[in-house]
Amino acid sequence: MNMVTYGTGAADDPWILKTPPLSSEYQAWRDESVPSLVVQVGKTQLSYQLRGLEDAHAMLLSHGDWMLLGNADEGKPVKEGSLEAWARDATNPVGGYYGLRKGYRGRFANYVPPVMELLGLVELEHNARNNRVRGIVPE
Repeated sequence: MNMVTYGTGAADDPWILKTPPLSSEYQAWRDESVPSLVVQVGKTQLSYQLRGLEDAHAMLLSHGDWMLLGNADEGKPVKEGSLEAWARDATNPVGGYYGLRKGYRGRFANYVPPVMELLGLVELEHNARNNRVRGIVPE
């Protein structure tokens, strides 16, 4: 399980999470006003459509098996069939990137799955490289 230090997921009490390989710490919280999932990595702030949590969960349940994360920065190539490829594909439920900030719309597969794991929506691998995720039905 992803190491969560503390937090409720509110802006004034963010979740403290680690990336899938457990190598980097970051903060995440819900901003219902946009609605978005805000991710703070050092001085860099990224944001993703909040519905990405539910949409990715539904897609992973439909997929029914492990899926490679394949995370990459916006504009960088992604591995076909990976979660990152889905999160920017024109055929997904939002018709493209879930990321909201131009130039920082990538890395969905790096920062969103640990939140999904915390919420009990997915199983997530924590290897040094090539991690995978699969949807689970919450208890």
